[in-house]
Amino acid sequence: MRNLERQELLKMSGVNVSFFARSSVTHAVENVSLTIERGEIFGLVGESGSGKTMLALSIMKLVPPLGQVVSGKIFFEGGDLLQLSEKQLEDVRGSKISMIFQEPMTSLNPVFRVGDQIAEILSIHAHATRKDIKERVLQLLRNVGFDEPEQKYTQYPHQLSGGQRQRILIAISIACNPSLVIADEPTTALDVATEGQILCLLQDLIQKNQTSMLFITHNLHVIKSLGTRIGIMYAGRILEQNKTVDFFREPLHPYSKGLVESVVWLKGGEDKLKTIPGFVPKLSELPQGCKFHPRCDYVMPKCKVEEPPLINIGESNWVRCYLYQN
Repeated sequence: MRNLERQELLKMSGVNVSFFARSSVTHAVENVSLTIERGEIFGLVGESGSGKTMLALSIMKLVPPLGQVVSGKIFFEGGDLLQLSEKQLEDVRGSKISMIFQEPMTSLNPVFRVGDQIAEILSIHAHATRKDIKERVLQLLRNVGFDEPEQKYTQYPHQLSGGQRQRILIAISIACNPSLVIADEPTTALDVATEGQILCLLQDLIQKNQTSMLFITHNLHVIKSLGTRIGIMYAGRILEQNKTVDFFREPLHPYSKGLVESVVWLKGGEDKLKTIPGFVPKLSELPQGCKFHPRCDYVMPKCKVEEPPLINIGESNWVRCYLYQN
């Protein structure tokens, strides 16, 4: 088990995603590098508009029209995904890499039974009879917590609650036992009780199947309880990476500190809730130098001129800040 956890599954190196309009270019993801190991949950955290979803879509090579991965490498199980043809990528999507989206109602087809929607991905990637596929779907429905899978199989998305629809999406995502699941804020539209159930389900499935997960969220509470490692993203860049336990013990980047201090934690004391001044800049109107410097309490003159590189300052800790450079 320990050796498995140390095996590299996904490695992104210098990935850049840009959107091209007639008179402008917007850089949505800028020089991002990260690694996800087998059996781990990597939490990608940042405010809305920081580029988290676009980074995830670049892995699947599903960047929306007008956008493209302009440079970098994305190695998955040893091969560069960016060098694969569309046909080769179709064999990877769903079977080896799957994605759970944040809005289950728009992700499921309203005119097809949910059981048939789970069966569809199995019919594409699994060589099995209709009977075997049906049995597999029923088992998947049991695995994601449905006590009456036969009944759920025949229902349509509008007949299910938000939490139930999210369970269907999870069933679809794990149907082919993928090596990597990308979860893009999968609990955003759910109430707190349902969110807890979905998170427990995901964690249990990851542990049982030794699947890796890229978990995208803006909720630090979720990552603290779920993630193995964490990456903080801002304005298309990774500002800090570390083991989750070490990050919450001592966040280093000023933005990371601001995020942690702006969250209500269930603990004693009279700590006041802090806020990060200002707003996330538009990707089309980024400041010169460090992209966080207009909101930073520790800003120095060079922060306004030149963007700091991401440097390694410990075994697994990377930070993009001049405070930690000699």
